[in-house]
Amino acid sequence: MSDKVFFIQSEVLGRGDERLGTLLMANFLRLLADNPQKPAAIILWNAGVKLACEESTLLEYLRKLQAQHVEVLACTTCLEYFDLKEKLLVGKPTTMVKSIETMMNREVIML
Repeated sequence: MSDKVFFIQSEVLGRGDERLGTLLMANFLRLLADNPQKPAAIILWNAGVKLACEESTLLEYLRKLQAQHVEVLACTTCLEYFDLKEKLLVGKPTTMVKSIETMMNREVIML
């Protein structure tokens, strides 16, 4: 397990075409789940929390990563803002304090 943490801030990867960004995020999570190297954690912020909630088409990849001991954390404030707190299906809610602690103790990669 690496000391890296991925912060995912959106349902899409990159800027520009949203359909392409959705495809890129799906490919990223699928390939990350299949990669022998894993991050220690994935923290979902802002609209990124939607990836771990009901109706997300990418739940299977996050579940696979979680089963491979990747900690999946979703911002509680973000879940509440989008009214998704009861719809979180993968991972667990996290606080800003826990996110800061994670950032201070690991190499952070923002997506």
